[in-house]
Amino acid sequence: MMPKTQRSVPLGAAEAARLLRLATYASVATASALILAKLGAWLVTGSISVLASLVDSALDVGASLLNLLAVRWSLMPPDAEHRFGHGKAEALAALGQATFIAGSAVFLTIQAVDRLLHPQPIEQTAVGLIVIGLAILLTLALLAFQHHVIRQTGSAAIRADSLHYATDLATNAATIAALLLATAGWSMADPVFGLAIGAYILYSAARIARDAIDLLMDRELPEDQRRQIQEQARAVPGVRGVHGLRTHRSGRITLIQLHLSLDDSLALIEAHRIGEAVAQRIRADYPSADILIHQDPVSLGEESQD
Repeated sequence: MMPKTQRSVPLGAAEAARLLRLATYASVATASALILAKLGAWLVTGSISVLASLVDSALDVGASLLNLLAVRWSLMPPDAEHRFGHGKAEALAALGQATFIAGSAVFLTIQAVDRLLHPQPIEQTAVGLIVIGLAILLTLALLAFQHHVIRQTGSAAIRADSLHYATDLATNAATIAALLLATAGWSMADPVFGLAIGAYILYSAARIARDAIDLLMDRELPEDQRRQIQEQARAVPGVRGVHGLRTHRSGRITLIQLHLSLDDSLALIEAHRIGEAVAQRIRADYPSADILIHQDPVSLGEESQD
């Protein structure tokens, strides 16, 4: 199930686009800086755990660049061939990120197994500890900004990128533990932690892929959100029933379709007014929603039918 999106103050399209672009730029810049720092640390220490963290950051750059392009594509307005916009580009980017992450897990596992079979000493662990500590601070700052953007925009691509970097925190924490244990004489802790990191990265890839597939397959909104939409519609005076509710997300846009049961004798203009009132109530919770409402005479259906 997709995680429920927390919405704060509704944003205009221009402000949402600005935040999404800033989030992708910050992600690429952070990953690039970490690659340089971790490359130096790995060359000095020879640690397989540091190499694991380096590989993860290298793939972060590829995934973040993919994210940047997908977000730019998703922000393109609807056109004659894409009437509902390009929002699903974000889900495609998330699926691509899952592939990148799974690839890093496989590579890391191979390296860790090789180190288990052919142990090597770790040198200059202090350098590795300093670099990984810096990586944790930069990642925490990036995650804080990404979570702000997710709350404001509900972006699937930024959510996937955030989950990706959240795994980096676990990776970096495990790397520090491996370096400290290696310093204390537990040299085999380094490849063992590398294997554990690889397993966690693979689990993260599966989560990202699942969420992306839910978006691509037009999964319904969570049941509590569907109930809220129905309650908002029923609260409008003149509405006798709500049925045929269909929902899904496409990028930042939530698509909502529903049928209203109205009195048979209502004039067309009054039925239209009630439909607009329902749309306004729903749009208060889903400001970027694309809402389609069909009005039915109450005699043709159950008043409480969903």
